[in-house]
Amino acid sequence: MNNVATKMVVLPDIAGPAKDVVLDDRSLAISEMSELFDVTLRTLRFYEEKGLLNPVRKGARRFYGSRDVSRMRVILQAKKIGLTLAEIRRVIKLVEGNTDRTEQLKELQELCKGQQEILAEQRQMLEEQISEVDEILSVFDEVLA
Repeated sequence: MNNVATKMVVLPDIAGPAKDVVLDDRSLAISEMSELFDVTLRTLRFYEEKGLLNPVRKGARRFYGSRDVSRMRVILQAKKIGLTLAEIRRVIKLVEGNTDRTEQLKELQELCKGQQEILAEQRQMLEEQISEVDEILSVFDEVLA
């Protein structure tokens, strides 16, 4: 019998790199990192200032290793779903920690569920605001007709 996997599961970036993935150890200059992730140099410096990235400095130049590349993937996906800097720090600490991988994934799942609830509440508020604006515009249309 053939033991070929029939279903490949790819974890979201927020889960961090898989433990068995070996990343290229080549360092990236800040310009390469900026281009790779389509972010500004200022953005990279900001994440460094906040302690989310830790490039190696050689003189005035910054070089980013595989750990920073992995972190940047996590940061950008976490940012995209609306997590705060504190929550992003928590995610990084979690995925880089020594906690059992299943426990890490469960905690990340709970964090994402919490964010989903917040976003659903925000969507409801936006829908109410849009409805209110629609009503106001309708009245303006009647008055100005």
